[in-house]
Amino acid sequence: MNTLTRRLYAARTQQGAGAVPTPVPAHGTVPAAATRPAAAVASAADGSDPLAAYRITREPYWRTVGDEVALYEAAYAVRMPMMLKGPTGCGKTRFVEYMAWKLGKPLITVACHEDMTASDLVGRFLLDASGTRWQDGPLALAARYGAICYLDEVVEARQDTTVVIHPLTDKRRMLPLEKKGEVIEAHPDFQLVISFNPGYQSLMKDLKQSTKQRFGALDFDYPEHEVEVEIVAHESGVDRETAGKLVHIAERARNLKGHGLDEGISTRMLIHAGSLIAQGVPALSACRMALVRPITDDADMRDALDAAVTTYF
Repeated sequence: MNTLTRRLYAARTQQGAGAVPTPVPAHGTVPAAATRPAAAVASAADGSDPLAAYRITREPYWRTVGDEVALYEAAYAVRMPMMLKGPTGCGKTRFVEYMAWKLGKPLITVACHEDMTASDLVGRFLLDASGTRWQDGPLALAARYGAICYLDEVVEARQDTTVVIHPLTDKRRMLPLEKKGEVIEAHPDFQLVISFNPGYQSLMKDLKQSTKQRFGALDFDYPEHEVEVEIVAHESGVDRETAGKLVHIAERARNLKGHGLDEGISTRMLIHAGSLIAQGVPALSACRMALVRPITDDADMRDALDAAVTTYF
């Protein structure tokens, strides 16, 4: 914590108990109304909702495959920051959407990338016709008003950017806005969730241990055969027989990971192929378009995957 942040935090603490929200207890859920920040009270009073655009109104489809729902609910009850790890297209983002809906909390999603700066997360001053004004970034917005903030593929962001989450992921639960001279005490409903694909880790793209150890973690993978068939059939609209063939193709492709393929065919890709077939596209064309062509440009590997497709269709 630098000098400015220490001064801001000390000043906030000296203002008295009324200025600092009640800390999250070791167990159980904090009653939001009991410690709602003044900004949120004013928002509720005038009928506005700064998080209206981030509320999930329809239940996302999620097929439970283990105890992931119960574990996440327990983690949210104590506001434990969560890390979701798994291959691309296996359902990490859908799971967060489902849990936000189930818990009745807004969800602010940030797609991380290597050009993202700390200001992109916490906010910046903007110029308009009225002069200079401050605009909260997605992380500050979630912390101020009480949303789940989801940083998708967090390892794509620079490490000097991701360190801004550290004060929010320990007992301090605060976010210093150094450019504005403000410290946001996280709303009792706030939770931080990050995700990444361990298969893409390298020495240059990995989370620091000082970051990892602030989170609880859930591992995700592609579902077992019958469960994946059910998911593909439900989401794409194809019959179970066709969904089963698609899953068989994916399973054969996943065996080639590390042997010519960087990544196997994901559940998301199977849903894309199934959706095309449900629209009347011939199965061979749909599979080549949605399964084979996106994951490799190697001619020999394409031939091998095309052969697997023709085996089932």
